[in-house]
This record gives sequence, structure tokens and C-alpha cells, in this order.
Amino acid sequence: MIQMARMHARRRGKSASQRPMVTENPEWVPVPKDEIVQMVIKFGKEGMPTTRVGMVLRDQYAVPDVKLATGKTILEIFMENNLTPKLPEDLVALMRRAISLNVHVVANKKDNANHRGLQLIEAKIRRLVKYYKRQGLLTPEWQYSLKNAELLIE
Repeated sequence: MIQMARMHARRRGKSASQRPMVTENPEWVPVPKDEIVQMVIKFGKEGMPTTRVGMVLRDQYAVPDVKLATGKTILEIFMENNLTPKLPEDLVALMRRAISLNVHVVANKKDNANHRGLQLIEAKIRRLVKYYKRQGLLTPEWQYSLKNAELLIE
């Protein structure tokens, strides 16, 4: 098995835990398929992001995996019901990190380590934007900048 090196560091990453190889919904799941879809739609209308919906279903309703239970991911259910957010969730999270780190870097001019961290986060954002433009989730004229991110997120 070949281990990949990290993108922004020369060392290799540590292996993480993996989910068990389960191909069908466990029989102990108490909620039927239709009810799970209705809950996902309800949470989507409330403005909950996909990761939060998955955690609520896992922790409060004992649904370990929405895709195994329904055959569709949470985002696919959102798309079918026109509940898709304007910006992808991972992009919003990275932009929030960049905004908070920029506030820190502006206040602490000599903190070069965090200035480098801000550059790395912005590089990740640019790569993600390029990917989402290829996939059609962002318009071709959409541009990232810290000022635009602050307006979109706040």
C-alpha cells in the first residue's frame, strides 16, 4: 500500500479509522425510508446544513447512514427538493476559517506562521472553487476574495 504525502507538509499522514464495509441498511434501524426522506426535507427547509442533518439523524433517530437507508445522499435529497444551499458547505467552512484567521493576522502583523496558514487555506479555497466551477455548482464568473467572503458569510 502506497501512502500519500500531505499537500502542505513533507511528512505522511496518519491512518484514520474507517467505517465498516456495510452494503445494506441494518435491520435495527427503527425509522422507515419514507420517514427519513421527510425528516431530511424538513431539516433542509429549516436551513440545516447536510452534515448537521446527518448528525441529528444519527444521534437522535438512530439512522447510521442516510444513503444506506434511502439509496440517496442527503445532498441528493436536497437537490430533488430545491433545498440546495447557494455555496457548498465545505467551501463555506474554509471561508469562515480564512476570515477568522485574517482578523488575527491583521491584529498581529508579525505572526508569520499564521500568515502562512492563511495562504494555505486560501490556496485550498481556490482549488475547491476551480473544482466546483468544473462540476457546475458555481457559476464561471464567481470569484473568491476575502471581502466577498465576509459579505457572503456574515
